[in-house]
Amino acid sequence: MTATVQPDAATSLQSELVLVLDFGSQTAQLIARRIRDLNVFCQLVRHDISAERVKELAPRGIILSGGPASVYGEKAPKCDPEIFNLGIPVLGICYGMQLTCQALGGVVRAGTTREFGRTELTTLEDHPLVAGLPATSTVWMSHGDQVQQAGDEFIPIASTHSCPMAAVRHRSRQIFGLQFHPEVTHSEYGKQLLENFLRKCCGCAGTWQIESLIEQQVTAIRARVGNSRVICGLSGGVDSSVVAALLYKAIGSQLSCIFVDNGLLRKGECEKVRERFQNHFKTDLHVVDASHRFLSELAGVVDPQQKRKIIGRVFIEVFRKEAESITDARFLAQGTLYPDVIESGGSTDGPAATIKYHHNVGGLPEQLGFELIEPLRDLFKDEVRRMGLALGLSEELIWRHPFPGPGLGVRCLGGITSERLHALREADAIVLEELRKAGLYRTIQQAFAVILPVQSVGVMGDGRTYEETIAVRAVTTDDFMTADWYPLPYDLMRIISTRIINEVRGVNRVVYDISSKPPSTIEWE
Repeated sequence: MTATVQPDAATSLQSELVLVLDFGSQTAQLIARRIRDLNVFCQLVRHDISAERVKELAPRGIILSGGPASVYGEKAPKCDPEIFNLGIPVLGICYGMQLTCQALGGVVRAGTTREFGRTELTTLEDHPLVAGLPATSTVWMSHGDQVQQAGDEFIPIASTHSCPMAAVRHRSRQIFGLQFHPEVTHSEYGKQLLENFLRKCCGCAGTWQIESLIEQQVTAIRARVGNSRVICGLSGGVDSSVVAALLYKAIGSQLSCIFVDNGLLRKGECEKVRERFQNHFKTDLHVVDASHRFLSELAGVVDPQQKRKIIGRVFIEVFRKEAESITDARFLAQGTLYPDVIESGGSTDGPAATIKYHHNVGGLPEQLGFELIEPLRDLFKDEVRRMGLALGLSEELIWRHPFPGPGLGVRCLGGITSERLHALREADAIVLEELRKAGLYRTIQQAFAVILPVQSVGVMGDGRTYEETIAVRAVTTDDFMTADWYPLPYDLMRIISTRIINEVRGVNRVVYDISSKPPSTIEWE
């Protein structure tokens, strides 16, 4: 197990661990998620992790991800070649296959024909890796290079019209390569291939379950915390609520939660947090109304980055003051998730590059002097939701659309005032209410209203108006790294627009955002 897992929880997880060596593929995280969906615990690690460290972690299998480089390039990322001599089954995917074959005597060159998109795969022999696949199937290719000569060590077990070695196996070792991407849904038997590798090649039984992880974390938290008190920052979102539920199961009344009302919350959010907390927990809740301070510090600020910095700074100051009032507190719990750890470079064995800074990974604990507890840091978002349901949290909370840390501060474009926030709150509530009525809330992964720094002329009654503009945003996405705008039915858009203009004072125009990510982002700021 990697250094990110508590020692007490590691043993059971490690019994069926698979490592994914990350060579920069955009789908590396997706590989890990697919493996976990098959009830095998999986960790994303550095591509240059040493063979000695791999031996310490003792995985059942190793997967080499794809990547944008060419294996014959001068600065191409490589793995420790001794990994292939550990006797651990290896599966190379795309770049990972090319690297595997090259390391064991094969030759990789630019292909005469590049393959991008759906391609027909033909299986060439009956092997456990391709068990259950028909003679032909559709796979997803994304490569310009390919293995030209596999040498004497590898035997092709599948091909496409332009790639004679689309899948290979080693003659004597449990080492395999796939030139296509089984982790994407476009490869129709991709899940079967990954399951074959796990079950038939690695010998995994698939015993990893969220329920067993709950018990492991409860045991680990109790052992670490002892009689001390733990502070958990509640935001009203899924992650912090699941952390609180897990801690409550582990230590009960030793848990203190702090909820900071920054004045940038959705309509009724503070009341909902109080209600959920009182219904689910019977422990110490501190609600701090700091809305006036936040809005005072944000007055006149229009730059989105400056807004974020002010909101972050004031939150830490308010949280620190309230935390100091809680006696015997030694630990601070955060809802850090696995993608946060990966992208912030916060894992000892994880990918080397820091993609971006996450507020949940560092900063606050050091300033407050607490020891950090991050019980969700090995989980993806869908796994956190499953854990929350297993802990008894409501489906309404678990499937709540994501809400940004700075709240409505980054959905109120331009200057932030209490009047503009009120209009935004009311419009946002109408959007979500109508989506629920239409049965689309779960179909759409994120939807919200934005108030624009644009006023326009309108006519209401017999008078001329010059008022605010509301933009409505609704997207579908699997991972929030890419997203498509959702085509709301015209009748629903008409209802939403009519209600906002009729019910929200100060608004006379509603527009719909039809941009995808990329090139746009999901949030406007």
